[in-house]
Amino acid sequence: MKYLFALLIISATVIFVACGQKLEASKVPVPVKESFSQHFPGATAKWEKEDEKFEAGFKFQDHSMSALFDANGTMTESEIEIKVAELPANVLAYLKANHNGTTINEAAKITKANGEMIYEAEIKGKDLLFDMNGNFIEEVKN
Repeated sequence: MKYLFALLIISATVIFVACGQKLEASKVPVPVKESFSQHFPGATAKWEKEDEKFEAGFKFQDHSMSALFDANGTMTESEIEIKVAELPANVLAYLKANHNGTTINEAAKITKANGEMIYEAEIKGKDLLFDMNGNFIEEVKN
């Protein structure tokens, strides 16, 4: 019984650490905050730490956004929330064919550091990712 309880505590700890953790701005490295300010002047971020990266959640030019930075301040990707109707027709067709009747909780357009853009549709606790042409890439659990 003690072994089972210890295993449960260890599992819960691993899950907690694996998820993004809220972070006070004072704990965000200066290069990260400076890079954020250069990319999104005037925006105020709520910070989280995801693995070794820093995620800023914020509003910018009337859009809900997030951006991911490494510890040196390099932005590795940005995400802008979009309306479900703004998803490409191929994405909507895929969702209808494979997840008919499922509510899309959130839609977003992600831009990677290399300029690659992908679409994200969040359904039932998972993110479905699509390329710019609306072709399915993969499913990722939240």
